[in-house]
Amino acid sequence: MSVITRFAPSPTGFLHIGGARTALFNWLYARHHEGQFLLRIEDTDQKRSTEEAIIEIQKGLNWLGLNWDKEIVFQSVNESRHFEVANHLLNVGLAYKCFSTAEELTEMRQRARVEGGPKGYDGYWRDKGPQNWPSDIAPTIRFKSPETGETKINDQVQGEVIIKNSQLDDMIILRSDGTPTYILAAVVDDHDMGVTHTIRGDDHLVNAARQMQLYNALGWNAPVYAHIPLIHGSDGSKLSKRHGALAVSSYQDMGFLPEALQNYLLRLGWSHGDDEIIATAEAIKWFDLEHVGKSAAKFDLAKLESLNAHYLQKLPTSRAVNIITNRLSKEFGKNITNKQKEYLSLGAPGLLSRAKTITDLVNSAQFYVEERPITIDEKAKKLLLKQDLDEIFRKIILSLEQITQWKTVNIELQMRDLAKKSDIKLGSLAQPLRVAVTGKTVSPSVFEVIMALGKEETMARISDAQKMISK
Repeated sequence: MSVITRFAPSPTGFLHIGGARTALFNWLYARHHEGQFLLRIEDTDQKRSTEEAIIEIQKGLNWLGLNWDKEIVFQSVNESRHFEVANHLLNVGLAYKCFSTAEELTEMRQRARVEGGPKGYDGYWRDKGPQNWPSDIAPTIRFKSPETGETKINDQVQGEVIIKNSQLDDMIILRSDGTPTYILAAVVDDHDMGVTHTIRGDDHLVNAARQMQLYNALGWNAPVYAHIPLIHGSDGSKLSKRHGALAVSSYQDMGFLPEALQNYLLRLGWSHGDDEIIATAEAIKWFDLEHVGKSAAKFDLAKLESLNAHYLQKLPTSRAVNIITNRLSKEFGKNITNKQKEYLSLGAPGLLSRAKTITDLVNSAQFYVEERPITIDEKAKKLLLKQDLDEIFRKIILSLEQITQWKTVNIELQMRDLAKKSDIKLGSLAQPLRVAVTGKTVSPSVFEVIMALGKEETMARISDAQKMISK
């Protein structure tokens, strides 16, 4: 059997972190079995569905590298098929017309709460025929749920789940306006798309029992179910915005790499021994449903940042430079010259080793692409002006001019030698030098920075600092 999974979001909002993990698990399972991963947009609620949300969902999946197979299925296009199946159930006596008003349904639910019963709808119209039907009310169509026995789901994560049929009322499968409910539409679409495995949040377990009844009534094979626990906040409570329940696009804007977020989502509820860093190729090779945990996973933004820092440190230089230049161009309107790209290429290792996010990386890289004279922040300016540095800078320039091979190790040795000869601490020499070439009091190793900037640019920046002091 060829494995076919699907991700079926409703386009009523952004692709959130829980939905992204569900999509990832479906994608990995399909890729592991060399099957197909399909995308279905469940847009039957036309009032709440938006084109913007549809676009955001696709952009989020593409950014995470979760490519889908075949054309996107839009559920609203299949409404005539859903109507056909609902009417088939009606015609064979497995569904019926219900004329209960909203007020009557509210009264039924309140009565059930008082009496402690599990059902909301009491089946009033279940066995009534056309002679009882009112002519002034548009009916819904309800499925005749079995009243005795139980429904079993052999869930790949939760194990055997048994729900007594007496706990389930007769669900609506077609609304009074002729549109299908989620329960019916999902069953019909999964069947018609050939879905073999449905991997989704465990908040759908009751839906699975209802859908299993529909599969049995229609004589169709139900997919294999795997209901994964939801994601909670780091404090164990329901995940919210304060925990990190944001749009996937927000994590992109915050400076996270897609491979880092993918790796983090993979480890939220699934494990492979003690492995924490798992590349996509390994994830495809190893992923199974057996090692999905039954307990809710906790989202921890600090852990995601730590993982992102690891992936940043492993970035190829060319990609790092492209990321920096694209961000600087997009957010600050900077036109990066080839010479500045060369500075960034040489300085990238030092920048990457200190960054947790792309935002950190871009902010720390800006001094490499500044036109002279570079901006010196207030803290750095105070350091330059509080002591007599003119003589130190003069000695630094003379010392640097003697270097014939412009390498980090040679620059550092020359500065150490100068500090020793001048009887001053290396830090007293290196810190004003850092301010002169970066405009800040904090940066990667100043010797690495000077190497990346090259002799000519370094000397020019020191000269600018001298001029500022003299003024």
